[in-house]
Amino acid sequence: MRNYIALAIPLFFVLIAVELLVARAKKVRLYRVGDAVTDLSCGIQQQVLLIFERGAQLAVFAWAYDHRITTLPPWADWALAWIGVDFLYYWWHRMSHEVNFLWAAHVVHHQSEDYNLAVALRQSVLTSWTSLPFYLPLSFAGVSLPAFATAVSFSTLYQFWIHTELVGKFKGPIGWILNLPEHHRVHHAINPQYLDKNYGAILIVWDRLFGTYAEEIEPCVYGTTKPLASFNPIWAQVHYWPEMAGMAWRAQGTDRLRVWFASPAWKPRGQEMPPPAAVARATYRKYAPPLARGRTVYVLVQVAALVAATFALVMWESLIPRGALVLAALCVFGTVLSVGGILEKKRWAIPVEGVRLLVGAAALVLWLRG
Repeated sequence: MRNYIALAIPLFFVLIAVELLVARAKKVRLYRVGDAVTDLSCGIQQQVLLIFERGAQLAVFAWAYDHRITTLPPWADWALAWIGVDFLYYWWHRMSHEVNFLWAAHVVHHQSEDYNLAVALRQSVLTSWTSLPFYLPLSFAGVSLPAFATAVSFSTLYQFWIHTELVGKFKGPIGWILNLPEHHRVHHAINPQYLDKNYGAILIVWDRLFGTYAEEIEPCVYGTTKPLASFNPIWAQVHYWPEMAGMAWRAQGTDRLRVWFASPAWKPRGQEMPPPAAVARATYRKYAPPLARGRTVYVLVQVAALVAATFALVMWESLIPRGALVLAALCVFGTVLSVGGILEKKRWAIPVEGVRLLVGAAALVLWLRG
């Protein structure tokens, strides 16, 4: 099966460049270096880990398909795949905002305080696993693996373009059917009236049917109600798990278990928080540690090399010796960690940078020898 996401990587960056140029022409600032680099780093982590995880995940779907209750004709196979993926995505996405341990994975996608095409690439390393149980009914129902994988890939690709502020509101019936940038901006907003709204992937009809639709009215403020305040992409992936563990440790009785399954808005007795306050774009302060020009240039060069290396890994993983592939993956994770540390002027960033360069060199030697 083709990896459509990997094939689309060059297009993603072409469109990001176009968005940057259009924003500059309109004198609108959509990107900040630290935030955008963290977005890309989170997505890179996800894609590299999927190299090692995809086989196990596909095996689960293949097992479910082997135990299907019926065999569908081709037209029904593909039709159920496209509609089913969109419908079940809605419920996985909604539950990922309403169940704490699912939110711990999904929160990564919401941490950015900007809203641009790079945010679409900010993905969790865990959501391919948390979504798996939601999609399995399709395999049991007879949806083939090629149909399912294609539907999921194109659902993901569709959602890339809706992460932008440059596309205004649409007129006419299209906004009643398709998920559009105006809808998804609401989903990423922390304005109290926008919280937990507009979960759709390609279609917005599920939100309208199930009462989770909200129209974009006032300007959106982006991020999470409790800001991450970090450009460390490793910490971004895991930070909510120790926070939940701390809440459970301080809780009493059944609240210790409830922490993991309750809404993120719920807190154990004695740990209650006030409801989210109103926010305004004019007064909201984003996390923005100062960045020296030399440091910024170095980070951007490393990220460009990292993107190129990641593209090579996901495109030609089957041609790379396993040992070299593992070392290359470790180098990727070392790079995103060191880049985040350099952005925040952490003392440990330079030693990490040195180690990851050595690991990368070892991976290259193994690859060339392989």
